[in-house]
Amino acid sequence: MRHSLKMGFSFGLTSGIITTLGLMVGLNSSTHLKSVVIGGILVIAIADALSDAMGIHMSEESENKHTPKEIWESTFATFFSKFVFALSFIIPILLFQLSTAVIINIIWGLSLLSIFSFYIGNGSWKVIAEHVALGIAVIIITHYIGNWISSLFG
Repeated sequence: MRHSLKMGFSFGLTSGIITTLGLMVGLNSSTHLKSVVIGGILVIAIADALSDAMGIHMSEESENKHTPKEIWESTFATFFSKFVFALSFIIPILLFQLSTAVIINIIWGLSLLSIFSFYIGNGSWKVIAEHVALGIAVIIITHYIGNWISSLFG
């Protein structure tokens, strides 16, 4: 895979998983409303995917070592992968009760993160553990933030 595509895909996938898991867990903990969680995921899939794609675009441009074609490949790969991976979290929410769907999505997200970490880390368990630990930290922190917000305004 070309560097520009690998860069965009890896950034989009990782950001799509971590950001969507955090948002979904936090919104679920604060509202327990399926419509709010779905709305949040849709916003992440569109607005944050565009924002991340623009960030990668500007980062690649600032290095002054990539062709315009490589820069645009990274941009589109970032947007597409973040958009698709973020949207994938909606499917369980549509099919199951919200509490069940959140658990399924946590397993889905951490599994994807593990598989991708295995690929980029050449099978290193240290790399996998590091990335999964970060994902779990985001899940725990956003859960408690959601509970806190609910206690303040619920």
